[in-house]
Amino acid sequence: MVNEVANRLGVPRSVVAYEVMMMWKRGELELEGVPRNPVAYTFSIEGLWYWVSLSLIATSILVVTLISSGPLIYLRYGLGALMLLFMPGYALVEALYPRGDELSPLERLALSIGLSLAIVPLIGLVLNYTPWGIRFIPIVVSTNAVTIALLTIALVRKARIFEAGEERCQG
Repeated sequence: MVNEVANRLGVPRSVVAYEVMMMWKRGELELEGVPRNPVAYTFSIEGLWYWVSLSLIATSILVVTLISSGPLIYLRYGLGALMLLFMPGYALVEALYPRGDELSPLERLALSIGLSLAIVPLIGLVLNYTPWGIRFIPIVVSTNAVTIALLTIALVRKARIFEAGEERCQG
């Protein structure tokens, strides 16, 4: 379909494919043969946010634990700040508002930062009463474990919406 429309109108295939995808997301177009199950959602373009978030977490864990000096120290600071000041709140916002149209992007950003500033101290409080205490490795492990757990909850909730065929997830 994309090739045919692109040839007839004389526009690039990428433009036609993008417009078809946007029409499908808005519900103006229904594509036949699109599987509607949680696994299909997880590995579709709509589930890409989950994989990008997990790869960002993995990259930040590697950078934060392996780089301790040199010119790449600023990369460590940047990814560490992102992992503490944004990602836990982002994961919670995605879990609480899975449909994607409940909040504007600016509201999502503000809530992500604000909730991260609430979640991370709570993780530190819990760590304080464990045998591991508040040290570097327990903080990295627990913060990322909470973030991954919240991202997985958000993935499950978004996959249920996708499976039910309700309004498109815009995650």
